[in-house]
Amino acid sequence: MKNLKYLIVGTGGVGGSIAAFLTLAGKDVSCIARGEALKAIQKQGMAFHSDLKGEYPHLPVKAYSQDEYNEKADVIFVTVKGYSIDSIGDILRKASHDNTIVIPVLNVYGTGQRIKNLVPEINVLDGCIYIVGFKSGVGEISQLGEVFHIVFGVPEWANCDKELLDKIVSDLREAGIKTTLSTDINRDTFIKWSYISAMSVTGAYYDIPMGPIQHPGKERDTFIGLTKESTAIGEKLGIDFGCDMVKHHLDVVDSLDPESTASMQKDLKAGNQSEIKGQLFDIIALGKKLGVATPVYDTIVKKFL
Repeated sequence: MKNLKYLIVGTGGVGGSIAAFLTLAGKDVSCIARGEALKAIQKQGMAFHSDLKGEYPHLPVKAYSQDEYNEKADVIFVTVKGYSIDSIGDILRKASHDNTIVIPVLNVYGTGQRIKNLVPEINVLDGCIYIVGFKSGVGEISQLGEVFHIVFGVPEWANCDKELLDKIVSDLREAGIKTTLSTDINRDTFIKWSYISAMSVTGAYYDIPMGPIQHPGKERDTFIGLTKESTAIGEKLGIDFGCDMVKHHLDVVDSLDPESTASMQKDLKAGNQSEIKGQLFDIIALGKKLGVATPVYDTIVKKFL
């Protein structure tokens, strides 16, 4: 199969890290950025600090505005925040050819279907990502810890050639990104939603990094309580998790840098727009809709009303 052309829509901590890893591996990758970050990357490259890859003060990542990008990509990773999805329809249409596939790796369950509804003419898959990555300056991205794992798969509304899927997996793994081709992406995106919600909500509620959650105490108990409630919601939806969700979530959070924090928590503290609706309020609303009690979530949400 030919070398694939990748496009990353959204150059924050997640998108910037994917773009950096693919660039370091010599893959054909471009990213869509905006504002001062775009100017900085175009002028001097991306400043990339990575626990997995090292220090790159001027990494030559190709960056464009939506208006400047005039190529056709084979694979488009969507890494914007959930509240920005409605703004990306034009660039997805502009950058796609007949066989382009779009892979969203967001933090909220159901975004694959939402993007498919936005651009029904494009082949949209679904996915999620485990990483601690964030903007640490203008045109500067930091990736912390040993966890960088992309999970993606073909949902019921999509189709994709197996050879293309295998090529994407191969490219990502060559770049040093742990990659799983899911056989049940609906399950796996719900697991990520459940995890990131418990992580973000606990951190924001107590205003703490991950360290206190990694040791016995009220913070860890809250994280476990949130996990159990979202798991009950998933089970009511008919999802067979095939694992102990509490153990899964604890294993992931325990592997993180103790000083790391979730992006939602960072945004809330900075007074920026955040994904609190998708990671807190939407889970409570779904629980009410399904008749699943969420007493831990209900207690925490009072702080953010």
